[in-house]
Amino acid sequence: MAVINYEVKNQIVHLTIQSPPANALSSNLIQDLNEALDKIENDTKVKAVVLKGEGRFFSAGADIKEFTSLQAADDYQALSENGQQVFNRIDNFPIPVIAAIHGAALGGGLELAMACHIRIVTETAKLGLPEITLGIIPGFAGTQRLPRLVGATKAYELILTGEPISGRDAYQFGLANHVVADEDLLDVTNELAAKIVAKSKPAINHIMQLLSYAKHESFERGLKEEASAFSDVFGREDAKEGIQAFLEKRKPHFQDK
Repeated sequence: MAVINYEVKNQIVHLTIQSPPANALSSNLIQDLNEALDKIENDTKVKAVVLKGEGRFFSAGADIKEFTSLQAADDYQALSENGQQVFNRIDNFPIPVIAAIHGAALGGGLELAMACHIRIVTETAKLGLPEITLGIIPGFAGTQRLPRLVGATKAYELILTGEPISGRDAYQFGLANHVVADEDLLDVTNELAAKIVAKSKPAINHIMQLLSYAKHESFERGLKEEASAFSDVFGREDAKEGIQAFLEKRKPHFQDK
């Protein structure tokens, strides 16, 4: 069963994450997202993409239960690299992708949102990378994209504490382009997408390619190091304890090993 709903209207593709209750980023969801990108690239009329979540959240994080099914270090590294690859594809996509964020964009959900080119958030949305509270680290390029958007100083604080911020704070820190009332999210997002599709597609495609050159070369190395560290961390006792505590809804007892 597909967990990404695909709809085209007025040269805009609307992708809706449909994986209740949390719209968690499972391997299946990431695969569906990649297949949707294939479909978009083959549609010569599409000029913009809107990505949103159905229900209470944009995406409240990665699928933690799926993590517990992985055994070997190679499995964790492959999971990280696969997510990175798809999110990198979004980041370098020839068509602008706008994330409409409500409820929560946490962990992998925020990493997905950060891979998009434009982010519109509601005032009450919660955004953050809480992985460290489980004894693990971001693995879908969160350690690399967050500093690019909010600066290194704020990124250290957000990743090391794992505490989420509000949509309004996200806008003030440069993590979001616009902050709106909950009831205005889709209208504002669609209006922005409509402004883009009114422009020439060749011009749009060239701009998307040119802006991607602004990334530092060290970004690619950072992705490789993140995937390796993701694998290392998951092999440790604290990660097992953190994930188990999360599933049991209790506070973890880390032993620093």
